Amino acid sequence: MNAFRVWIRPLGGNCRLRVDGIGNTQWLLDCLGRSFVFKTAAPVNEEYDSPYCSFHVAYNSQTSHRSLQRLLAGIPEVSVIADPA
Repeated sequence: MNAFRVWIRPLGGNCRLRVDGIGNTQWLLDCLGRSFVFKTAAPVNEEYDSPYCSFHVAYNSQTSHRSLQRLLAGIPEVSVIADPA
């Protein structure tokens, strides 16, 4: 699999992930689900006239913004980018 970009933005009690491509989004959701970060996420939104998709991950007692960022950075296929506010 080729590397792809993931933008991450904290939003209070959750985090928005914006992913380059629907196929990459589904792959990342499966990967995060296997790591027990979450079992469900907010619905995936395909951005109009764009190759990007986004979804939200809620923080919990085991997952903070920093731990999610570290987890994503540890996935070789993912290039993590901080999403400006």
